Amino acid sequence: MNLAALDLNLLVALDALLREGNVSRAAMRIGLSQPAASHALQRLRDLIGDPLLVRTGARMELTPRALALRAPLAQTLEQVRALFVAEDFDAAHSERQFRLMMPDLAVELLMPSFMGKVTKLAPHVRIDVVPWRGPAIFHPEFARTIDLVISIGNAFKGFHRQLLYTDSDALAVRRGHPVGTKLKQRDVFLNARHVAVIIRGQNEDLIDTWLRSKGIERHIALVVPGYIEALHVAARTDLVAFVPRRLIAALARQLSLITIAPPLDPGIDEQFMFYPTRAQMDPGSIWLRKLMLETGRELDRERRKAS
Repeated sequence: MNLAALDLNLLVALDALLREGNVSRAAMRIGLSQPAASHALQRLRDLIGDPLLVRTGARMELTPRALALRAPLAQTLEQVRALFVAEDFDAAHSERQFRLMMPDLAVELLMPSFMGKVTKLAPHVRIDVVPWRGPAIFHPEFARTIDLVISIGNAFKGFHRQLLYTDSDALAVRRGHPVGTKLKQRDVFLNARHVAVIIRGQNEDLIDTWLRSKGIERHIALVVPGYIEALHVAARTDLVAFVPRRLIAALARQLSLITIAPPLDPGIDEQFMFYPTRAQMDPGSIWLRKLMLETGRELDRERRKAS
């Protein structure tokens, strides 16, 4: 049989005829006129080589061939429909695994609240957080494994960008730091020894990129690959960490840190959520993004309340 020449509407008509066992009712079921349904039945008889529906006295009855076709045809049509209709994401029963890429500060700020939601709504879903890498080393093979990226305003090829939350940068020092609040003064800030954060895939701390644009260089004594490491070092030394303000607030009590306003204000930081273009209409991806956006919005609401 030449499938390219097959009118798939005939399968819909056949399904209706097999379900109703009556041409008139089958026509009503699929919105055809009775002559059109009769014409479809004749075409089906010619195609299959079987009368399918025969008159027995005052009634119409399905032939054995027609009865044998009923179940497999219904299953086939359901599979065809599934090709064009996305399956719903059943969070409560899903065992899907999602891979997220984000820096350590995003893990600290977002994941406790985010995982609280996941645990409540989707207890069998697994979330894997993988080490962050910048766009320059974000290769296509790796990108295909990622469901969500949290990052500042970089561009990740093949991913859409959506604002997640905003932040600002401040200085973090240990309680009892010898110069403490004097770091608000530019000369004290420049004479202090700093811990810089250079994340994988970056050439320097983004703060230093910004400072250099102002013609300023700070004294970097130590470079670490993560923000949390920078805060741990600042908590146990006299080094100064210039990091996102939200992260300082999250760990201030635990690490005995204080927040100092810098002598120069870098302005607002924007943290974005990136998701793959290929998964834009995927119900599971939509669910994941919605949950992450809710978590980011909660951070911004907390900030507005605090201010």
